[in-house]
Amino acid sequence: MSSSLELSELVEEATETPDGRRLGVLFWLCVGWLALNLLAAVLANVLPLENPLTQNYNAVNAGPSLHHLFGTDDLGRDIFSRVVFGSRVSIEAGLGSMVIGFGVGAPLGMLAAYRRGRFDQILTVVMYVVLAFPAIIATIAILSFWTPRTLLKIIVVIGVAAIPLVYRVIRTATLAVATQDFVVAARVQGASDTRILVRELLPNVAPIAVSFLLIGVATVVTLEGSLAFLGLSVAPPTPSWGNMINESRTILQLNPWLALFPAAAMCLFLLALNFIGDRLRTHFDVTEGKL
Repeated sequence: MSSSLELSELVEEATETPDGRRLGVLFWLCVGWLALNLLAAVLANVLPLENPLTQNYNAVNAGPSLHHLFGTDDLGRDIFSRVVFGSRVSIEAGLGSMVIGFGVGAPLGMLAAYRRGRFDQILTVVMYVVLAFPAIIATIAILSFWTPRTLLKIIVVIGVAAIPLVYRVIRTATLAVATQDFVVAARVQGASDTRILVRELLPNVAPIAVSFLLIGVATVVTLEGSLAFLGLSVAPPTPSWGNMINESRTILQLNPWLALFPAAAMCLFLLALNFIGDRLRTHFDVTEGKL
């Protein structure tokens, strides 16, 4: 009896935020769904799936069945396999772009907020000037001329476009912490700038950065789908959620499964990312006000 009580107490502690509020079952369901998507994308080659490029003209536009769980497309390719393999492109685009955005924008934002002065002024003006130009238009223009288009090029273009936005968010978050007593105390004690940035500022900015990272990944996945709909994503027959939805336009009435399943996979993935990011952002916004 006591062991079961201890187990329940451990579960409650694991599902509570630092201020005592529980994250909730839906939060952990979303985390599990994201983990399942990432695991499937990483292990797609070893899973018992059909080759997403194999054409079977004996099963063209077939509906869902035991052999083809999501049916087949107009070339007889297995939709379930293409959805799983297509998640790689969408997830890699989202994660890769945000890695570039955070790898450049986050250190610059922290450094500018910490040092202030002319360095902060010049860098902030430059970033805000870049932000004034619509990133989506710049992305479409660059990818239209930068051929042949590859996933790496898409990641680089979107990642560079994300740098100013990441800079602004991280700089604002750092400004809220940089004047706190523990940072001032570290300076008085003679701590180096590197130690203050890494040991004092980074742990306090990281939670906000993580929540924004998740929302940023969701935004990039949506952008990749939009680019695919315009024919500016990876070239067919490479599967991606956006490419599959784009390919279904001409045969949507004949085969609605071709658009339904990739759209549902993208929608659920984006909902999970946004819910987790929004939940974390709400929590850390509250705790930031208590600093």
